[in-house]
Parts: sequence; C-alpha cells; structure tokens
Amino acid sequence: MDGKNPLLLVFAAVLFAGCTMIPKYTRPEAPVPADWPSGPAYKEISSTPYTSLAAELQWREFFADERLKKIIETALNNNRDLRLAALNVERARAIYGIQRAELFPAINATGSGSKERVAGEYTNNGDPMTVTRYGAALSVISWEIDFFGRLRSLSERALEEFLATEQVRRSAQIILVSEVATTYLSLAADRENLKLAEATFETQKASYDLIKRRYEVGLASELDLKRAQTPVDTARGDMARFTQRVAQDENALNLLAGYPASEPIKRLSLGLSDVLPPKEVAAGLSSEVLLRRPDVMAAENLLKAANANIGAARAALFPRIALTTSTGTVSSELSGLFKSGSETWSFAPQILMPIFDARLWSALDASKTEKEIALVQYERAIQTAFREVADTLAVQGTVDQQVAAQQSLVDASTQSYSLSNARYVKGIDNSLSVLDAQRSLYAAQQGLVALRLTKFSNQARLYAVLGGGADNF
Repeated sequence: MDGKNPLLLVFAAVLFAGCTMIPKYTRPEAPVPADWPSGPAYKEISSTPYTSLAAELQWREFFADERLKKIIETALNNNRDLRLAALNVERARAIYGIQRAELFPAINATGSGSKERVAGEYTNNGDPMTVTRYGAALSVISWEIDFFGRLRSLSERALEEFLATEQVRRSAQIILVSEVATTYLSLAADRENLKLAEATFETQKASYDLIKRRYEVGLASELDLKRAQTPVDTARGDMARFTQRVAQDENALNLLAGYPASEPIKRLSLGLSDVLPPKEVAAGLSSEVLLRRPDVMAAENLLKAANANIGAARAALFPRIALTTSTGTVSSELSGLFKSGSETWSFAPQILMPIFDARLWSALDASKTEKEIALVQYERAIQTAFREVADTLAVQGTVDQQVAAQQSLVDASTQSYSLSNARYVKGIDNSLSVLDAQRSLYAAQQGLVALRLTKFSNQARLYAVLGGGADNF
C-alpha cells in the first residue's frame, strides 16, 4: 500500500456513507375542518369582493395609510424583538453549519522539527551523536465514518431547527406589523375620543352655565343645577383619561418602532375618521391556507426535526467507525524533506460496538416521545390558527351591521338632543330631558368610534392571522 491509499479510503468512505435510519415523514392530517365556519355571523365566501389572499399581499399594498406605512418601515428597521429574532436565525444557521461539518473529515497540515543529543552509552558505536528530524504531514484525526446515518440524522435535525427559527422570525415580523397597525389605530381612536370629550365638555359646560343663570334668577332648581354638573364632571374626567391613553399609545408605538418614530407620531394629530382603512383580504375557500402560516410551518419543522432525531437515536445502537490517518514525509535534513523515499503514512481505524448500554434504548424511547410531543404541538398550532381566523371572520361578518346600527343611533341621538335643547330653551321641557339626550349622544358617539376601531383593527388582524405581512420589505 502506497502513501496515497489512506486518503483514498477517506474519500471512498464519504461516498458510501449515505444511508440514514430516519423514519419516513408524512405530513399529518390537519385536525380542523376543511371549510371555514358558516352561519349568520359569517359572510358568504362566494359573495365577498376580494381579489387576493393575505399571504400573497405585501404589507405595503395592504395598508393604505402613508403615515402608518412609514411607522411600520421604521419598526421593521429598529424593533429590538425583530432584531433578536433575526440574530437567533443567524445563530441557528451557524449551529447547522457546525453539525453538518461533522460529516466531513477535518484535515490538518502539520510541520515539525526536532534535534536531540543521544549519549554514547545509548548508541551502537559508543560515541555520542545528535539526531535531527524534520517532518510534514496531512492528517485526519478521529473522523467518524457515518455508515448508519447518525451524523446525517443530526444534521437533518439541525437543518429543520434552523428552518423553524427562520419561520419564527417571519412570525415575529407578522406580529410586529399587526401590533404597529393596531396601536396606530388605537392611538387615532383615542385622539378622536379626546376631541369628542373636549367638544362634549364645551357643550355640557354651556348647558351648565345656562342652567346656572336660570337657577340664579329662580327659574331652575338646585336639583337641575346638580344634574347639569354631573355630565360636565364626567366629560372632564374623560378628557384626562383619554389624554393619558393617547400618551400611553404614543409610548407603545414608539417602543414598537424602536423610538426613532417619535417625531412622526407626535405630528400625528388626526382622528380615526382621518385614517385610511386597510384593504380587505380573502380567507380562501379552504382552511388549507393555514399551513402557510409561519408559526404552523415552524411547528412542522420542529416535528421533522424530532423525526430526524429518531434516526440518530436508532443509529446510536449500531457500531461506530472512527478513522485516524496521516500521510507525509520525514527526513534528517530539511532539504531532503520531500525527496523520494522519505514518504510516511499511518492508518488507524477504530470500531466501537455497543454491547449493552440501557441509555441508548432509553434515548430512542425519548426521541419517539419527543416526536409525539412535536406532533401534538403542530396540531395545536393548526387548531389555534383556525380559531383565530374563525373569530376574525365572525367579527368581519357582523361588524358592518353594528357600525350601521350605531351610526343610525348617533343620528337619532343628535336629532333628539337638538329637539330637547330647543324645547328647553323655549321653556317647553325641563333640563332633565336635555341632559339625558346629551348623555345618550355622547355614549353613542363613543360607541361609534369603538366599533369603527374594531372594524379597522379586525381587518389588520385577519391579514395577520392568515399569514400576511411576513414578506421582507
């Protein structure tokens, strides 16, 4: 055998070590109905005027409000949670690279030189001598030849875990986009409520002042005056409450955006009625679209990783073959290091055969149980996704009717207040009817703002729960 044979054996081992003991993976059946829920709370799918699915619609196309787009873009650039998710992806990619590298031999180049004086009593002729030795070699140290696929199974597991981490990052982006949109809409709604409270306070203060003047001249009772003071104090308290909520909404939006968005947020003095609503999206004809959600895909990647780990546990029950080999040249003179006849090589295979190790069988049982756990988590992810979509579809199917009814109530309350106030000014009616009309109108206006916020927020949520917003900007 010449000096090249050990390395030839290394490459031959790489070619033949290709089998694994990973069980065949089959995607489990989704534990949810194939069709979305139907009934009075849901719109008929055939009658919806949608043109695109959420996962196919980029967030820049879905959101129509330009101010919101700028804040989302800032958040995607600066949000620390999303940045942490991206770093976790990079770490998982590196771990996968390390695990995959175990499949290949680590080849080291070494050079050495030594000079040693040997005493005369240890030499053949009895004279002391100096021994000089130079060497250069390529070596493979304890490389495991993966005949039974243990390392390949571990590499497959690391790959699926890396892919799951990438899906977690995409899911984090969806959540971030959705939270920015929801917080933005809440801020606009609270600012509109603040303006409404301020306007109501001025109106009720004017009514109070009128009743107070009538009280001072004996045309109104003290009871009328105290009744008029109640809605004034209520509106004053609402002004303080909504001022606080606006500040908290700004803080939340700044945190999501990473704080560079402070200036555009402070310049945002518009109410919800000035915000362009998001587009409406389709849920699709089948719940199969849920399989494209990043969190569901991440759960499936982890299921595949657990399946691959079974292959590694099985392979651990079989012999392991490790190889240590080197080839090089030695000489007593540096100039003769690479001359003919100076070649040297070594070849030292080692086989490890497990005879009895109960831990290996327990590890195999544990890997099978881990797969069952991953399967349950995958099924739970699908069921949770189905429930989230169904809930948003229920809101979508009923919120328009609620908004229309509330708008009609606001219109009726406005007319009622106008008529009551006119009758009171003319002395036909008492102040109690005016105060009741004011309270009813104020409550109806607040309810309308809340329902319009629900409608817009639900559109953004439906986009998110269907997997929209995961695209890179």
